[in-house]
Amino acid sequence: MERQAIYTKDIQVLLGRSERYARNLIHKMKVKFNKEPHQYITIEEFCEYTGLSFEKVTQLINKR
Repeated sequence: MERQAIYTKDIQVLLGRSERYARNLIHKMKVKFNKEPHQYITIEEFCEYTGLSFEKVTQLINKR
């Protein structure tokens, strides 16, 4: 079974950015997608927000 949610560490690795940047990005995505603080951001939502390819992101995440 493949993961559905994206985490701070995934964003750090994918974008090569700091933990603070990744946390802020997740917060911005939660606001945009009207999510509650306890809800997760999906890989699809991350790709929609950033414009990255879903196939490449899932490939990189599932490699780790």
